Amino acid sequence: MNEHDEWDNAMTGVDPSRLDDQQLMKELENIHRTRHDTLLYGSSDALRAHNGRMAELEGEYLRRNPQRPVASGRTRAGARERGHGAAETPRV
Repeated sequence: MNEHDEWDNAMTGVDPSRLDDQQLMKELENIHRTRHDTLLYGSSDALRAHNGRMAELEGEYLRRNPQRPVASGRTRAGARERGHGAAETPRV
């Protein structure tokens, strides 16, 4: 492994496919928690790295959970109905 490979690994973290489900969720929670500050105050490089890592983690989550529950209020039809009642959160 050369210095460039080590830098790339340090910037992107562990390949999401190598994380177990609990680790993946922890990584997703962390990246979503830090998103706002990165957008507002991060350098262009930091934002680019954040975007890439978020896409990798979210892509892995979606690959593992193709049938995830979807709240009716998070669909187009549900959005039209928002004025008529509270959006439901899916029960797992």
